[in-house]
Amino acid sequence: MAVLRLSFPPRLSRSWLTLGAAGAATAALAVLVGPQIVAQIAGDRGIAPIASTGDFEVSGIAVNVQGTSAADARAKGWQEAEKLAWQKLWKTNGLGGGEAPALDPATLDGMVAAVVVEQEQIGPHRYIARLGVTFDRARTGGYLGMHGQVARSAPLLIIPVLYEGGVASVYETRTPWQRAWAEFHTGESAIDYVRPNGGGADSLLLTEGQLTRRSRNWWRLVLDEFGAADVIMPIARLTREFPGGPIHGTFTARHGPDNRFIGQFELTAPSDDQLPQMLADAVHRLDALYTQALQQGALAPDPSLNMAPQLDPKLINQILDSLGPVRQATPGAAPVAGVPVPGAPAAAPGAGAPATFTVQVATADGAALDAGLAAVRGVAGVQGAATTSVAIGGTSVLRVTFAGDLEGLAAGLRAQGWKVTQGANALSIRK
Repeated sequence: MAVLRLSFPPRLSRSWLTLGAAGAATAALAVLVGPQIVAQIAGDRGIAPIASTGDFEVSGIAVNVQGTSAADARAKGWQEAEKLAWQKLWKTNGLGGGEAPALDPATLDGMVAAVVVEQEQIGPHRYIARLGVTFDRARTGGYLGMHGQVARSAPLLIIPVLYEGGVASVYETRTPWQRAWAEFHTGESAIDYVRPNGGGADSLLLTEGQLTRRSRNWWRLVLDEFGAADVIMPIARLTREFPGGPIHGTFTARHGPDNRFIGQFELTAPSDDQLPQMLADAVHRLDALYTQALQQGALAPDPSLNMAPQLDPKLINQILDSLGPVRQATPGAAPVAGVPVPGAPAAAPGAGAPATFTVQVATADGAALDAGLAAVRGVAGVQGAATTSVAIGGTSVLRVTFAGDLEGLAAGLRAQGWKVTQGANALSIRK
């Protein structure tokens, strides 16, 4: 018997790549690691999320009605679905729950914006279907007693991880778990979801390995790419009893760069045909878990992801008090070069007009990037340091604003134990 052997290129074991701008992702990655990465991000692998509005959506309404004809049975089925959906909507969003107030068919039909056919069977005189009903928020909110705005969470980036057959995938391929989140109507939820479409460089930036990262600088770069303040990780584990048989799913809600546990539950689909419906139900239950966590204050953005410096006003006042009162110069007297002004602080040695330099740092991993940033910011006279390009496993580039010359910046880094190579308005450092 002939044996077919397939040879695959070696994987990038935790050699993650991110970019300062999403538009330059493909070109920069191709330069860093060659055409292998271009092949990994090429092709149509993304699923665009559906546009979500603030309307109320009720899904999974089962109807089984008869009529004088197929069209009459279908019209009666849709009318019955509107009544059942209104009762279900009232129990979840109405004043105090309980039984929904009776509405005449014309009023109820005027509140409905759309009827979504999830599955239907049409006979000569019978209509069997599972439908979804969308209620217009403006025309329905008054009946539900809703007025004003509902508090929503900060923008949260979604990384939907699927474990199936011993393989973890996010956006490397199109998965039913990714599709379930892309088709989820987020307008009614209290969670402000940021849903990538999974195309382009998303399959490299957002992977299962990202869940184990703790570097706040790395997370901040990733979140800035998508305009998010924090991250949530809905995880699905699917196991099959046998091909075509029942599928058992374990679904876990996690949150934040520290991968904190929110909740977990299990569902079962009788067959492959019922898998999309099970995943859709799981998405709604996970949304409920995240909403509950938001109400309990457990879904607040991690403060360590905020890279803006937080200055204590009390500390500032103590420093100003220790300097004492500042003597004012004589009105009209111009300062003379080389003559210190009374009460003015002495200038730091080597300080001058701020200049911008480029610093290249060898970054074997995320910790090396953090160490390089900390070292540059620790040099006296550095007024700012920001990453312009990150290459884990290669060389990252920093833009540094320094009050002094390039030699002074190099001397400060050498004093910290770094090996510094000086070039034209740039430095290259490594441990």
